[in-house]
Amino acid sequence: MENEVHRVTKPRLSRSRELEMKTTLQELLLYIIFLTDLCILTFGMVSTDMYYLNKVMSTLFLETPLSETDDTDFKSIASITDFWKYVEGPLLDGLYWDTFYPSTTSVYPSHTSHIYYENLLLGVAQVRQLKIRNDTCSIYPSFRAFMKECYGPYHYPSEDTEPFGLKNDTEWRYSPAKSLSLWHWGRIGLYSNGGFTFTLPKSKNASLDKLSYLKEHGWLTRGTRVVFIDFSMYNANVNLFCIVRLVLEFPATGGILPSWQFYSVKLLRYVTYYDYFLASCEVIFCLFILSFLIQEFLKMKTLKKEYVKNAWNWLDVLLILLSIFAIAFNVYRTMEVARLMENLLSNSFAYPDFYFLAFWQTRYNNMISVNVFFAWIKIFKYISFNKTMTQLSSTLSRCAKDIIGFAIMFFIIFFAYAQLGYLVFGSQVDEFSTFQNCIFTQFRIVLGDFNFASIEQANRILGPIYFITFVFFVFFVLLNMFLAIINDTYSEVKADFSVIPNREFEISDLIRQSYNKALVKLKLKSASQTEDLYTLAHFLDRDDLATGIHAMVTLRLSRYTAELEKQLKHVTYRLDLIMKNLPEGSGTGDKK
Repeated sequence: MENEVHRVTKPRLSRSRELEMKTTLQELLLYIIFLTDLCILTFGMVSTDMYYLNKVMSTLFLETPLSETDDTDFKSIASITDFWKYVEGPLLDGLYWDTFYPSTTSVYPSHTSHIYYENLLLGVAQVRQLKIRNDTCSIYPSFRAFMKECYGPYHYPSEDTEPFGLKNDTEWRYSPAKSLSLWHWGRIGLYSNGGFTFTLPKSKNASLDKLSYLKEHGWLTRGTRVVFIDFSMYNANVNLFCIVRLVLEFPATGGILPSWQFYSVKLLRYVTYYDYFLASCEVIFCLFILSFLIQEFLKMKTLKKEYVKNAWNWLDVLLILLSIFAIAFNVYRTMEVARLMENLLSNSFAYPDFYFLAFWQTRYNNMISVNVFFAWIKIFKYISFNKTMTQLSSTLSRCAKDIIGFAIMFFIIFFAYAQLGYLVFGSQVDEFSTFQNCIFTQFRIVLGDFNFASIEQANRILGPIYFITFVFFVFFVLLNMFLAIINDTYSEVKADFSVIPNREFEISDLIRQSYNKALVKLKLKSASQTEDLYTLAHFLDRDDLATGIHAMVTLRLSRYTAELEKQLKHVTYRLDLIMKNLPEGSGTGDKK
């Protein structure tokens, strides 16, 4: 009997777990509000207009041919002659638009350019080059009679800072870096922010005259290693800045390697009503971060050394730090844009260095992207009580040692093939031109994206052998071993969980119980029915159907017994009243 009573009262003991689950759900709902606010802010930073603006500008400055008879464009520039043709032709034609819509009634100020009629050129364009000194490399003794000068690849210690040419202006004198932007990472080198710099005038004819003057006096020399062309524009229709950097690298091997960067960013934040809505979301975001920060400090004070042993705590700290940096950058960007706009309005003939802000804005966007990614991953913290999620985490933790051991073997073979490919095909195939490219190319081969013809053409014997053996050992053997390790571990974990009864309080139980309580309050269901259903559901979740039915029947019988006792007492009380109210004589006559 005591055992039956214990089984009946067992569901009552789960109220503490129910309270714990309610607390977890409240935290989850609060975190979902925070995540929604964060997503609104991040998606408010980008728009499809950014892509279309970059597309339009790249088509104008990268794909316009040098002339009607020469199909060479910026992407295919290969010589200094092509460079001067480009800057005197497509570049100036793209920067200076002297015509407007035929039916326009707008009056634009003089010395202004509206690229594609909609994009205002901010200030003027800037051209900058970096040079290296002579004797920055060694000439083999047998060739010194034929070669008196040697200009090696670009390195910062080899940079030439001495005046050259006419030595009478900034384009002939070295100017140190003026901004805090990082060095430019090109295709073959890392370049500093200084250099020999000049700006183009506000008119097309004056710019053409200046470029012709520099061309005649040899502004580009054998020591030139890179030329940067920077300019910025603003489109008021979509409230976007487009910052353009065209790069032409002059490798020591000769020729020119062109590259480019187009940044469409939203630097003026608060213009429309939607922008002010985003401002309110930013305030809410700051309040969330402040509350999370206080919560983490209290948790550190309580747990002390145990705090660092939990991986979720590290994730919380990472999210808070990234968010604090984002808030600080937002404040700094607003102040810096105001300063740049003030300088631009005061002197429209100067180059506004919006590239510095665009560079950090893109890094800020990358950081926020990582922040949003980890914010979504953190949801697993609140749903880890689920059986499926527990199986997943148990599978990964149990097979971690096997995967680490397998990964060592995998990367030994993988890097061996990468070195083989680099040494055999590196001088002829672009995908194997660097060791880093070899690694990415091999990952692409595993995914089925490869160019077998180029490998075979580079080496007709080792090419097919490399490809066939790599696909066999890495794809057919090693990857299938990796999947087998995870599959076997998952099967073991699933078998273990099928033996262990599930004693966790599931969300479905809480939702079902809350629904039944609501029906009771609305008088659509009796409290006894709700309690019976809860008792049965509790034992069903424990995979003990017989115990659940027995407990429910016992509970109902005890309730019926109590109800019968109550009714019997009521009947006895009524009979006593009736007996007291009967006449005393009638009772005597009956006795006689």
